[in-house]
Amino acid sequence: MAEYKSQIWRINVHEQTLKREPIPQTWQRLGGRGLLTHILLDEVDAKCDPLGPGNKLIFAPGLLVGHMLSSTDRISIGGKSPLTGGVKEANAGGRTGYHMAFMGIHALIIEDAPKENGYWVLHLSLNGAKWEKADDLAGLGVYATAPKLLEKYGDKVAIALIGPGGEMRMKSAGIQNLDKDRIPSRIAARGGLGAVMASKGLKAIVFDHTGGQKPAIANPEAFKVAQKDYTKAVMEHPQSVTYRDYGTAAMAQLTQQFAGIPVHNFSRGTFDNVDAISGETLREFTLTRGKPSDPAHACMAGCTIKCSNVFGGEDGKIIVSPLEYETIGLMGTNIDIDSLDAIGRLNWHVNDLGLDSIEIGGSLGVAAEAGLMRWGSEEDAQKLIDEIRAGTELGHVLGDGAVTVGKKYNIERVPAVKGQAMSAYEPRSIKGTGVTYATTPQGADHTCGLTIRAKINHLDPTQQKDASLNAQLNMAGYDTIGACIFAGFGYAATPDGVVKRLLQARYGWDDLPDNILQELGKQTIKMEREFNKRAGFTAKDDRLPEWMTREAIPENGSVFDVSEEVLDHIFDGIE
Repeated sequence: MAEYKSQIWRINVHEQTLKREPIPQTWQRLGGRGLLTHILLDEVDAKCDPLGPGNKLIFAPGLLVGHMLSSTDRISIGGKSPLTGGVKEANAGGRTGYHMAFMGIHALIIEDAPKENGYWVLHLSLNGAKWEKADDLAGLGVYATAPKLLEKYGDKVAIALIGPGGEMRMKSAGIQNLDKDRIPSRIAARGGLGAVMASKGLKAIVFDHTGGQKPAIANPEAFKVAQKDYTKAVMEHPQSVTYRDYGTAAMAQLTQQFAGIPVHNFSRGTFDNVDAISGETLREFTLTRGKPSDPAHACMAGCTIKCSNVFGGEDGKIIVSPLEYETIGLMGTNIDIDSLDAIGRLNWHVNDLGLDSIEIGGSLGVAAEAGLMRWGSEEDAQKLIDEIRAGTELGHVLGDGAVTVGKKYNIERVPAVKGQAMSAYEPRSIKGTGVTYATTPQGADHTCGLTIRAKINHLDPTQQKDASLNAQLNMAGYDTIGACIFAGFGYAATPDGVVKRLLQARYGWDDLPDNILQELGKQTIKMEREFNKRAGFTAKDDRLPEWMTREAIPENGSVFDVSEEVLDHIFDGIE
């Protein structure tokens, strides 16, 4: 077998060419979020049009992807965001990262703009790149597109694809990836990267790893020992057990306790009928309704946590997979809907369109505030989603996200930072996460540093800085090695610096610091902030909406009152 070789694969969509290049020295010790940010800094004018030829779409597996480490085969996808105007990384589970690692793709860089209108399928294999017209797929939802591609290219491939929302250049469009069961359910959702992929003329990218091989390991014995230690820690961690039983929906009852679940367009922090949409009820439904429902489903092969689910109806047919807490919060409680079945049905349509359910949920909340739908009405919410699918003027406003809806209808209460809708954690009740929303270069995003489990008083504005900073650094590190947010429980619980041990054994790097995870995080966030600075961002962009500083959560009387001094200096130690 030939020696494993990792390279940069560079696609020019104008010339329809593939070049395979050696990895620059400054990129060699980065993967995932850190790597794609370095590439953006090196190669993209931060003031470019996100949907123009100057932007680049980058796929980067994390540093530890390709070895079936539990929850550590994620793909990071990035570029300049059409939604925020700044740096964007969105990651996903599924098959894409794993297949890219087997193909020796350290990063896939897609650049320039196509010569003509229309969409293509880009087929990548060890033999090179093939371009095939996708006229028959244009306008199709992801659930209809994926089976056609699998029929044509075989069921052993990985696929990244966009839906009609991306084709219409909507700023909430993501990029779907096949899960282990070949369902296009794993979305790199946030920031509009699906619109960037559409601007490159691509409906889908097929990764065929035939003839590929597992990435080389410098010290197999040491890697095996470290992997065993990590796997034991993650399987035995109580949070892993919770997520295996209840999935991310377990967060509904927890956020309710903090008055931290978004209700009625972020005007309240508790939901009267929270039991109806809780993880416990979701588990009960999936168990009593029987197959194909499944309360514990792995989005990546080899994952031991299995926090995902397959949510089926009483008729024995799948409603959606997965149904996650973020969607339950933004497309449920945020618009006063208290039915898991209703949320699941809405979720399916948003997924099929290839859109971010967090951003669309934010749009619907603002739309309800504007009188465009009745609170708590699945029928009205579905009509608005139908407007998106039809590509009407209203549909485009909704598909461009919560901030666009607020501007169109003169609504002040828009829960967003840097143009991106908040996820389902109320920042006036969980103020450390509010600090993350405000200061992360990514726009409001809980996966950049959720603080709900920090042992602090979440209402005390003086206790939030360190909690947010620590969470942000850790998450940027995990995103760079390719680990799921829930893998962090296992990595943190494993003694003797298992991230360092794994990286040393995988690559033979003997000079790593003990705190390599946070060092990767520091490097990544420093680069992201530099990109945003070049794009024109200032300290004034690191703020929550002004109305959140004066409009209190009724349950606890809390406003967001972390000082601007804290927000302005949170990263002083890394820059």
